[in-house]
Amino acid sequence: MAEFQIGDKVTGIYKTGKYIGEITDIRPMHYVMRVLAVAKHPMQGDLHNPKQTDVMIFHERKALSYREQTNIPKQMVRAYEGEIPSYTDSLKDVLEHMKEDLLKTDNEWAQKSLDNIRILESSYFKD
Repeated sequence: MAEFQIGDKVTGIYKTGKYIGEITDIRPMHYVMRVLAVAKHPMQGDLHNPKQTDVMIFHERKALSYREQTNIPKQMVRAYEGEIPSYTDSLKDVLEHMKEDLLKTDNEWAQKSLDNIRILESSYFKD
């Protein structure tokens, strides 16, 4: 497993989302990463029952915010090479990709996920 230093550009997986950012602190089991872009939007619904709708609460899962800092387990962090896209552009891109995939999936989970994504888009892109 690679060791990273403060300031290194990395990707990190948090719950079901993937983010591009920079290391801001090093802890025994985690790196603290400042989010600069979104590489994969979190899945909608219950994390413990993925792709199921017969759950107590079908969660609306937001992406981590721009410059939000989060603890990511060291094993979920990888080096990032290349240009970091703008947060807003990356969020729009991953949402479009997610919607395309969900539209190809004809089931209740995909429909509820699309409903959540539409609500999230209205809060993400207010202007």
